[in-house]
Amino acid sequence: MAWQEKLSATRKSLRNLNGSIPDTTRAFGALGKAVKEGGTLDYKTKELIALGMSVTLRCEPCITLHTEALIKAGATREEVSDVLAMAIQMGGGPAMMYAAKALECFDELS
Repeated sequence: MAWQEKLSATRKSLRNLNGSIPDTTRAFGALGKAVKEGGTLDYKTKELIALGMSVTLRCEPCITLHTEALIKAGATREEVSDVLAMAIQMGGGPAMMYAAKALECFDELS
């Protein structure tokens, strides 16, 4: 499945979940908004951190969403690659496999 299709499937799944537990998903969304808008780090830096965590936690749907956010925030392939290198250092072999997926996703969605 292509990354654009995975992104669409992830959004569809999240809409379905939202229909079942709207209060919970709304609260989670509010948490995300508060975290991304507050603090001292800029939005792109926070999304770079989120991508690194997505790789080390091996969450492919998270990779697609945070990669899309990074592209919209103007992240470069070099910035994404640097984060992926750090994720590999922290997560070892499994993180390297998901880092490859994340770079493939960035390249396709860019």
